[in-house]
Amino acid sequence: MKILLIKTSSLGDLIHTLPALCDLHRHRPDTRVHWAIEEHFTSIGSWAPNVEQVIPVPLRRLRASPWRLLPFLRHFASVTRQRHDLILDAQGLLFKSALLAWLAGKPRHGFDRRSAREPIASFFYNFSYNIPTDLHAVARLRLLFAQALNLPPPDAPADFGLRHRRTTPQNDHLVFLHGTTWASKLWPESHWQALARRAQQENLTVLLPWGNPEEEQRAHRIRAAAPDVCRVLPRMPLDALATTLAGARGVVAVDSGPAHLAAALGTPTLCLYGPTPEARIGIVGGHVRRLSGPCPLAPCRKRACPLRPIPPCLAALDAETVWNALEAIP
Repeated sequence: MKILLIKTSSLGDLIHTLPALCDLHRHRPDTRVHWAIEEHFTSIGSWAPNVEQVIPVPLRRLRASPWRLLPFLRHFASVTRQRHDLILDAQGLLFKSALLAWLAGKPRHGFDRRSAREPIASFFYNFSYNIPTDLHAVARLRLLFAQALNLPPPDAPADFGLRHRRTTPQNDHLVFLHGTTWASKLWPESHWQALARRAQQENLTVLLPWGNPEEEQRAHRIRAAAPDVCRVLPRMPLDALATTLAGARGVVAVDSGPAHLAAALGTPTLCLYGPTPEARIGIVGGHVRRLSGPCPLAPCRKRACPLRPIPPCLAALDAETVWNALEAIP
């Protein structure tokens, strides 16, 4: 059986899909998967079992150059049209996934209108499924795969299939994942600096990855608080970041894609939450802890904090609280 999986982004959403692919591999190891995925994250396809081919989708470039959309859609249709036994849209968004599923042919499967993030997307499917929206994203995707592909209901803990990437932890270094896409999800820089000084007291090295110029500048400001132990890393591709996270003693992160990656790798990971609902989209793994600060509006789901420039929910989590929570992770 050959299926086309459409789950294009974001990084955290793609990590959430890996347990469902592991379920498929466990029950139907001969199934071949072609995965349509954002071109910046195509390396994730090589981590997943059963994935025979990755089809890059240039979402970011298309947003910047919309005149390229029509040529891309023609190309996508030409390489996918009627070439699969089943098409599964695991995204549930009109333009990011349902349109691509429609171009690829039939039969198309996906979330029903009560389950999809954009209900209109469900009208593009031949078969749709009601998946409870109050479950964590990982559980929802595992149920969607089970129903669409006639697999047994998932009854085991989520397996991300990344154990082979885990290396022997280097007990002398931590990774601080300080970057994220929303201003409301940022932990105050002064807290990061205090945490770096706390690591210095324990003679631990702190590695500071970054993904854009703003994050690079923040990394250097954090390093300035404890220059003897902090190291700003060069910008690195996803595979190199995974290797860095896999070998760390621990990771402290704000809500971001790399935080999900660290947790899926099995690295002890502490993630700080404020405006986003951790129960449904929080990090998942065997050595994780999710920490939220108090706020009457949380989770507000706002990109900018409605109360003040520095989100009080995250500002309330001081460095010592975060350090103690990290140390308590098994």
